[in-house]
Amino acid sequence: MNPETAESPFIRACRRLPVPHTPVWYMRQAGRSLPEYRAVRAEVPMLTACATPDLIVEITMQPVRRYGVDAAIFFSDIVVPLKAIGVDLDIQPGVGPVVADPIRDAAAVAALRDLSPGDVPYVTEAIGALTKELGSTPLIGFAGAPFTLASYLIEGGPSKNHDHTKAMMYGEPALWHALMDRLTEITLAYLRLQVDAGASAVQLFDSWVGAVAPDDYREFVLPYAGRIFAGLADLDVPRIHFGVGTGELLALLGEAGADVVGVDWRVPLDEAARRVGEGKALQGNLDPAVLFAPFEVVERRALDVLARGRAAEGHVFNLGHGVPPTTDPDQLARLTDLVHEASAR
Repeated sequence: MNPETAESPFIRACRRLPVPHTPVWYMRQAGRSLPEYRAVRAEVPMLTACATPDLIVEITMQPVRRYGVDAAIFFSDIVVPLKAIGVDLDIQPGVGPVVADPIRDAAAVAALRDLSPGDVPYVTEAIGALTKELGSTPLIGFAGAPFTLASYLIEGGPSKNHDHTKAMMYGEPALWHALMDRLTEITLAYLRLQVDAGASAVQLFDSWVGAVAPDDYREFVLPYAGRIFAGLADLDVPRIHFGVGTGELLALLGEAGADVVGVDWRVPLDEAARRVGEGKALQGNLDPAVLFAPFEVVERRALDVLARGRAAEGHVFNLGHGVPPTTDPDQLARLTDLVHEASAR
């Protein structure tokens, strides 16, 4: 890691070290809320953009230029490694990832091959270019967690209830564990190659794992998240773990082995710190919907997040989920300045 990057407020906060101000970045900061993003993405399908190094670099840099955030996050999608190993899927506008042939049997699981750097040359090329352009600003690599990837693969697309996913988990546990094992190896390989290419931190997104009860998480999910974080330990980069609707799972997320636990907007950070336990930094957790309120409301709520975040051993300010597509970019610009100024030491 670049020594300047290692001393950045974001990396220091992740490592629970003193910082000059609370660092801030936003999930989905590079995306549809930015007019410059919509301009470069016009007529370019999502998966094409995710495989075009010049576009990846430009889109990743846009929020860094506009907002002055403390970290960039690599522009991509969690299904990119699945597409790269030959899964027949597409990202449909207004729907999300859609899988042509959902995985429901052992043969389909066995067909999921290993991921190698040669499958995603555009990722390593783009990260190399980004680290040069970003200088001392850290780049966050990321991947989808095995449960969330499994849900897309089993359901065939987004799902509210995850019926087929849970049916396999409960009714065919051997098949479930075989699928999770394959996805764990793919995810770990994908995260390691991002760090090898120059990413300064990684985030594991388990967007749908809030659908799982704690006992089921411990049996069916935790072993695989734990393997991923353990498999990254030798790389000496901060590891972030985030899921939505995970208030009842925060202690378990803390057990999985990440350095930073991301918290959605449903649990205040001081309570989250109690649930997660010692030895972790927290990330979050302003409700994204607050961005649509007048700025005096945004300010009041953000200051409350900062105050509660002091209960954590380290705090990275973020939203409790991604930036909504119709967000006014000026709100995020003002919010970034507010967090920096209000937390300056």
